Order: sequence, then C-alpha cells, then structure tokens
Amino acid sequence: MKTVHVVAAVICESFETKQTVFATARGYGEYRGFWEFPGGKTEPGETPQQALVREIREELETEIRVGNRIDTIEYDYPSFHLSMQCFWCEVVSGRLTLLEAEDARWLTRDSLDSVPWLPADRMLLDAVRSRMS
Repeated sequence: MKTVHVVAAVICESFETKQTVFATARGYGEYRGFWEFPGGKTEPGETPQQALVREIREELETEIRVGNRIDTIEYDYPSFHLSMQCFWCEVVSGRLTLLEAEDARWLTRDSLDSVPWLPADRMLLDAVRSRMS
C-alpha cells in the first residue's frame, strides 16, 4: 500500500493559551464536507515545518509560526496509508482566507466533537484536547 506523507497545522490563537483551534471542511474530493486540520503533502527536500508554512500560505493566505510537534498519526485509508505529522501553529500575519476549504471554524475544547472529522484527524483530537486550556 502506498504511503502518503502529510503535515497538519493545529492553529491556535497563541502557543501560551490554546483556547481555540482552527479547523476546515474539505471542499473537494471523496471526503468533501469532512473536517480536518489544514495542511498537505510534503514536497521532496522540505522539512515538515517548511511544508506547513507553504501549505498554509497556499490554502489560507496566512503566514504561520510552527511550534511543537503534537503527534504523528498513522492511518490506513482504503487506497493508501497516511502518515501525518501534526504541529501546533499560530498566525503571524494574514486573515485565514479559505481558498480550498468550504467552511472553517474556531473550536473550543468542548466543541471539538461538533464537526464530522476525517478519520485520521479524529485520532488526533484527544492529544489536542488534553493540551487546550
């Protein structure tokens, strides 16, 4: 089975407080309408952090600062294996403009379960919730 390496940004309002996190709803493909932490595939020669900065700039017209790694999620979708490195991020500049997603929300610790997450992203929720204030 093919392995796809991706990165995900768990964007919070600040590394210190982590009261809300930013999630997006896919606007395309088989999983359209399911929610995820924004990000994407790493390019050859990129570090995960460089890939996140590039992906968020491309998808959300926003500059971010990448913080600590939260976890690496390994998940088998029907046609590929996903290896997703997930990091805390905060906005440096920009307005989180949706260029690919169909919807977005800032979610609190208590509202994390209020959207239908992609299966791999769902596996990250406990780790994110435990670090939110």
